[in-house]
Amino acid sequence: MQSSTVRTLLVRGMIAGVVAGLLAFALAYVVGEPSIDSSIALEESASAPAHEHGDAAAVPADEGEEEELVTRPVQSTFGLATGVLVYGVALGGIASLAFAVCLGRVGRLRPRATAALVAGAAFTTVYLVPFLKYPATPPAVGNPDTIGKRTTLFFLMILLSVLVAVIAVIAGRRLAPTLGNWNATVAAGGGYVLVMGVACLLLPANTDAVKETFPAALLWEFRLASLGVQALLWTAFGLIFGALAERVLRPAATAAASSEAVKAGSAARTG
Repeated sequence: MQSSTVRTLLVRGMIAGVVAGLLAFALAYVVGEPSIDSSIALEESASAPAHEHGDAAAVPADEGEEEELVTRPVQSTFGLATGVLVYGVALGGIASLAFAVCLGRVGRLRPRATAALVAGAAFTTVYLVPFLKYPATPPAVGNPDTIGKRTTLFFLMILLSVLVAVIAVIAGRRLAPTLGNWNATVAAGGGYVLVMGVACLLLPANTDAVKETFPAALLWEFRLASLGVQALLWTAFGLIFGALAERVLRPAATAAASSEAVKAGSAARTG
């Protein structure tokens, strides 16, 4: 594939990431922010009894409370939109490069099908599998002293999932001549599931990520919203980028087909 085509696909991937990010932001604002507001309200209500017992009388009104650098309304609108859009653009660019590598190397799939395959694989390896081990939690529900450890474990799980997926793809390609495409794919997929299952058993759990008194229904609502936002982001990206990539690659495919037809005609006349 020519470098100019890869560059064009990269730009299209970032555009698709922006559009997918906008859709994900809309869903996150509608279904995710209410559960975050509820969890923050619970945390504030839990800290209120200390003030009710007269502790607040000994503290001046302008002390003991840190002024927020970014207010909650700004966090839930501009902050959320910025984070989701940057995330969508970055992953859209990376996924478009992965698409350029996979095109023509994972079977005779059209650009739309290849884009859907890449998006599905990215959602599974980058989010779903790590989510199964370390599910998302709303703010103000866990021990703040262990947030660094929990973040490190989550990103370690992402790195391990992506690495094992790459190894599984390479192994599947090497097994294909011997086992056939279908059997090699099943073997590679089974190997990925086995390795990640062992990793989930060996890696430590986030036992202090959620307080025991936190409402289970609210926690489930937040995690379901988080999963839905990621699913929408990657589904939208796969559909949008697949359409854009096919427009870019269609002229090249048409030109290649015409060239093959001309060669076949010349060979027929020569014969």
